[in-house]
Amino acid sequence: MNIDYSKLLKEANQIAKKSVENGNNPFGAILVDDAGNILLESGNLEKTLGVATAHAELKLCEMASKKYDKEFLKTTTLITTAEPCAMCSGAIYWTGIGRVVYGISEVDLKILTGEDLRNPTMSLDCRKVLSSGQHEIKVVGPIDDVREEIIQIHKEFWK
Repeated sequence: MNIDYSKLLKEANQIAKKSVENGNNPFGAILVDDAGNILLESGNLEKTLGVATAHAELKLCEMASKKYDKEFLKTTTLITTAEPCAMCSGAIYWTGIGRVVYGISEVDLKILTGEDLRNPTMSLDCRKVLSSGQHEIKVVGPIDDVREEIIQIHKEFWK
């Protein structure tokens, strides 16, 4: 089945906008099944929870691992507005999610955030982290169709 990743990334970007409205950083993630149906969603919750590691992808992985077994999770896709950081990539790996799709790259994000201490971006491609494990996780991204839309929320937030 063909899944419209651009449409799903737009959904994730709406979650990122809600995160900002709630005082958090502009990141959003959703988990979909193999037909593209949304199963779970999470925005960034760092300020809400007062926890520096409350990234959208990490919180989504926590919810997914509580709700689904690894056999099912390997058939799912995590859709996220920005390339997962090393921490979130590790969480995706340990959760057993089978595919990651992201909108903008870590390189894009680093340019947008600069030296902002709210998001000390690492220069570490998620593919490098995910390919270091014992099972394959397919990675798709960045997705150019929604790049400008996702970048816009970051330009407004990190200025």
